[in-house]
Amino acid sequence: MRRPLRILGTVLVVAGSLTLVWAVVVWQWQDPFTALYTKWKQHQLSSQYDKRVHTFVGSVSGGSLAAERGSIAREAKAYRDDSARGEAIGRLHVPRMGLNMVLVNGTDHDTLKKGPGRDLRTFMPGQNRLVYIAGHRTTYLAPFSHIDRMRSGDRVTIDVPYGTFIYSVTRHRIVAATDLSVLRSPRYEVVELQACHPRFFASHRYIVYARLVRVEPHGAKAYDVSALAAQPSGR
Repeated sequence: MRRPLRILGTVLVVAGSLTLVWAVVVWQWQDPFTALYTKWKQHQLSSQYDKRVHTFVGSVSGGSLAAERGSIAREAKAYRDDSARGEAIGRLHVPRMGLNMVLVNGTDHDTLKKGPGRDLRTFMPGQNRLVYIAGHRTTYLAPFSHIDRMRSGDRVTIDVPYGTFIYSVTRHRIVAATDLSVLRSPRYEVVELQACHPRFFASHRYIVYARLVRVEPHGAKAYDVSALAAQPSGR
């Protein structure tokens, strides 16, 4: 009787040790098993997005800055209307978090397993409104694992077929998971990056805000958003 109990005890100790090691790995880095799935999906999405860029038929017209902004907004709306749930829509770069991933359309469970996703109730870059992006913090490559490291002035860059949009972090806040006010769009362009808080729990949301500071449209002249305030009225 003692031998089976010793064997059982050894098995339980080993299982407990492995569970502890796994928990430490996930806490410090990410879940290695779900990461493999997302890495494979990101590879597929990268090819899908490259095809979207190659076949993109829109173009941003030049001229006055007001005309250029209007053209970008139209391209952005058309691109939003043409993008399906779960589809690759761009590339998201956040140096502070070491993040460089394909951005996916949607924030449902299956879509976020592929990578960070844009909430379908919000807008595309260039529409001069809210771009809301959610991502996992401990699983599926944990794109927003280090969201709490973001600081004012950090850059967030989104590449889409019609241009590159650069944002500067202004602040962060923590809200209840049920707080839908975060989806209300202001009358200017802002990115909100969202992850569950605290880690391993979903009771709250950690949100980082970043204002648009520069636009580099494809086929037209780049401009800083600060230049808009310097324009004479009526232009």
